Formats: sequence, C-alpha cells, structure tokens
Amino acid sequence: LGAAAARSAPARDSHGPPRQGHGSSKAASLHWTGERAVSVLLLGLLPAAYLCPGPAVDYSLAAALTLHGHWGLGQVITDYVHGDTPVKVANTGLYVLSALTFAGLCYFNHQDVGICKAVAMLWSL
Repeated sequence: LGAAAARSAPARDSHGPPRQGHGSSKAASLHWTGERAVSVLLLGLLPAAYLCPGPAVDYSLAAALTLHGHWGLGQVITDYVHGDTPVKVANTGLYVLSALTFAGLCYFNHQDVGICKAVAMLWSL
C-alpha cells in the first residue's frame, strides 16, 4: 500500500519551497516574465510580418517561435514525464528539436522566401 501511495504521489510540490537544484523563486519569476514578454513580442511580430515583411522580421519570428515552442513543450515534459532518466531523455530531445527547428527556420529564411513571404503565399492560395 505504501509503494502504491508513493507512485501516485505528485512528482513535485509546487506549494513548498524549491528543492535543492530546482532554482529559486526569483529565477522562476524571471522565467515567467520572459515567457510573457515573448508572447507579447509574438503579438507584435504578427502584424509586423504583414505590414513590413523582411529579413529582420523573419529572423525575429524564427527566434520567438522557437523559444515559445521550446518553453511550451518544456511545460508538457514537466507535467507528463516522470522519473529522472525519462525526464533527461525528454529534455535532451527537446533541446535537439528546438535547435533543429531554429536552424531549419533560419535556413528557410536564408535560402528560400522567408517566413513572412511564405505565409503570404499560403494566404494567396
């Protein structure tokens, strides 16, 4: 019975003090602020992509979209992946996926039409 209770217990206590190695309240607050800043930046980049498309907006979108997706998928891992090894594997996969995403978007911006023009071409269909 005790083992079953331990398995069903939450992996972390979000209301208690941070555990050793899990950062501080200040770091979590800065991360939360950064997430919101990137979200607001994306809200501004979307009209900018329509009104004045260009390389600066393309690369800004590549960075902001990759970071936004990285943080979002990181939360999915935090919520649904449990155990030290699976978490390490999932986080490694997330970093690889994010790096490949950013590299792919930069490659697309440099070698092809770019994000802004590609979306405009899709809308014109």
